[in-house]
Amino acid sequence: MILKKIELRNFRNYEKLSARFYKGINIIYGDNAQGKTNLLESIYVLGLTKSHRSFIDNHLIRNGCESLSITGIVTGNLLDKKQEITIDNHNKYFKIDDNSIKKVSDYISSMNIIIFYPDDLELLKGSPQLRRKYLNVELSQLYGSYYVVMNDYNKLLKIRNDYLKKLSKGKSIDQNYFDIVTSYLIDKAIVIYQMRTKYIEKINEHCSLIYQDIMNVENFHICYVPNVEIGDIKDPNLKDKLWKQFEDKLDYDIKLAMTTLGPHKDDMEFMIDTRNLKQYGSQGQQRIAVLALKLAEIPIFKKYKDTAPILLLDDVFSELSDDKKNNLMKYISKDIQTIITTTELNNLDEKLVKKSKLFKIENGKLIKVKEVKENE
Repeated sequence: MILKKIELRNFRNYEKLSARFYKGINIIYGDNAQGKTNLLESIYVLGLTKSHRSFIDNHLIRNGCESLSITGIVTGNLLDKKQEITIDNHNKYFKIDDNSIKKVSDYISSMNIIIFYPDDLELLKGSPQLRRKYLNVELSQLYGSYYVVMNDYNKLLKIRNDYLKKLSKGKSIDQNYFDIVTSYLIDKAIVIYQMRTKYIEKINEHCSLIYQDIMNVENFHICYVPNVEIGDIKDPNLKDKLWKQFEDKLDYDIKLAMTTLGPHKDDMEFMIDTRNLKQYGSQGQQRIAVLALKLAEIPIFKKYKDTAPILLLDDVFSELSDDKKNNLMKYISKDIQTIITTTELNNLDEKLVKKSKLFKIENGKLIKVKEVKENE
């Protein structure tokens, strides 16, 4: 997958911007606060409809403006397509090849993006909510059906929680309907558990070797931590087991007026052997652990989407030692379009710079410094 061209209007600090990217490695360099991170963010929003930095869409609109638009020409499996997202103070609108797209699941599964940026360290150190968001975003890119199931689950969860609030206040409810909602909720939960479990298994097929290559430390892996007892995810009696757990928690759920079991309470852990890196890892170990997780996604996308994702690396190299930079280099190749930001070209390997298309950014203006021939 290749982002050939992007055009911005009223996005963050950009009034207008148009850029053409090389199919291999693109490097954007310049001082801080010039718009490098904003440009990568716009690519992420174009593909996934939401920012990785802000939960509030209106914050993406340039000060004093009423709306923004991002348009990109994307090539996947040799076919060009035009993607466009428009955000105003009330709504978001999506188009592919000038056709309006109503279902978000149809839109976000058409452009695949992997991003690593400095605040990604919070994926390991921060709250479980951030790790659940990560799982939801990546699985929605891989499988449009996951977004649909997750959306259905959240609707059922809201209905069940509304009933629990009534029960907590001593009000009567339709018990049969409440049981039906709980049954459907468990059905959706099982699908989510299955897809998350398989995804983590796929990640672990790659991330341990990547971490070992970069850090020279063995036995790194990711643990999926659901907040229910699942056992064998293929167990034909799994629904009955989950139903029993929901029943056992009902009085507690009524007391709290919320559903305390389910995938909306899941977590994942970054481990070396039996040590949780959140508690026992250095900041360097933690940073490379998250990077290994992100790089492990590349072969998964290649296999299951039949095209490579677009890799965005925001100031990754500045905090790495020379040996770790060299170890990371093998995962950055011309086989996958990569867009890198840095404050200084000196932060990057000289060989990497030589084979890359270079842009300099100043005050939101992108200046092409070095071109690369498409057959190089």
